Amino acid sequence: MARSPAKRAVVLCSGGLDSTVAAAEAKAAGHELYLLSVNYGQRHAVELKRVPEIAAALGAKRHLVVEVNLRAIGGSALTDAVPVPKDRPDKEIGSGIPPTYVPARNTLLLALALGWAEVVQAEAIYFGANVLDYSGYPDCRPEFLRAFEALARLGTKVGVEGGTIRVEAPLLRMTKAEIIQRGLALKAPLHLTIAATTRTSRGARAAVATVAGCAARASPKLRCPTPSSIVRGVSDRIVGGGTVPCTASLRKSSSCT
Repeated sequence: MARSPAKRAVVLCSGGLDSTVAAAEAKAAGHELYLLSVNYGQRHAVELKRVPEIAAALGAKRHLVVEVNLRAIGGSALTDAVPVPKDRPDKEIGSGIPPTYVPARNTLLLALALGWAEVVQAEAIYFGANVLDYSGYPDCRPEFLRAFEALARLGTKVGVEGGTIRVEAPLLRMTKAEIIQRGLALKAPLHLTIAATTRTSRGARAAVATVAGCAARASPKLRCPTPSSIVRGVSDRIVGGGTVPCTASLRKSSSCT
């Protein structure tokens, strides 16, 4: 009896919490994993150094890194000489588009994932977008994801021949605590993930995330029974550029996509 072809998924993976859990979701759904990382000149590119380990831990078929220089375009605090906002008042969080928005970033990333999905014959793209974590980013909304699926049907060989490539955002309506809990349930390698942070004068143990959007996620309602072994394992490690693994700062996590 002929063996049925494997289900395949391209997963956009930055090395952060959300994309790692999204990859674990794709694996749990029975997909063979093709992890795609994009180095677009982001300040927090240190995250990308962890993706090979994450890919190995999840048993990915392949990990591909694509270079796209969005610094040449600029227009964002993550890719240009624009200060990252710190200590923004709560009333400003979620109102308007923040300086950390990278123009058309997710459109570009998904387009790259779509192209690779056609090549490897993947049926889905997994993406760690989170609308409840949303703090002014228009390309994290459900409407955007559905519109991109429509584009994929119209603008690809697969689409015009009657096939589909779905865009899956399994974390879309989860809180940050729920994402961490789901990652633990899936045995995702959370200990390998990285979050962009800023050191305080108290040193490494007091490192806290101050990237725009963090306050929106640091809800007093956040409750996450994270195993102390994970926190102990990562709390002492500060990686170059003022970063710590995501699980070390659960209440004030940064842009972990």
